[in-house]
Amino acid sequence: MAERRYKICFPCSSGGHLAQLHCLDAWWTEHDRFWVTFKKPDAESLLADERTYWGYFPTNRSLKNLVRNSAMALRVLARERPDVIVSNGAGLAVPYFWLGKVLFGCRTVYVEVYDRIDSSPLTSRLVQPVLDEMVIQWEDQRVFYPGAVNLGQVL
Repeated sequence: MAERRYKICFPCSSGGHLAQLHCLDAWWTEHDRFWVTFKKPDAESLLADERTYWGYFPTNRSLKNLVRNSAMALRVLARERPDVIVSNGAGLAVPYFWLGKVLFGCRTVYVEVYDRIDSSPLTSRLVQPVLDEMVIQWEDQRVFYPGAVNLGQVL
């Protein structure tokens, strides 16, 4: 029996966040997917053959871009209707998680980044109320996310 194919939304910042999610290609290539990130050289290169929407940056402390990215999230989610939203941050992901869960009933999965072991980033704290699953990559991260699934132990 074939595994179910999901439609996945990957909203994430370009740079390290995108690179880490892109490394999960053994999994996501089996599914219908689209990406939301910043139009930067690394993202354009990595996602050249992928369906991609370009978000507004910077997101840090920019109310204007939060509003613009939220309006964009509403349009993209209404058009694409993903089954699940998967991200590891940062600010660009927040409106996708909240609007996706509340308005569209999407499943939501947050993967804490590989290199964050000494604190809980703002993005993960902002999306926690609407998460279906929190995934960590180190057992040291469990102090911030007691109920999380440890991806390092699953693989």
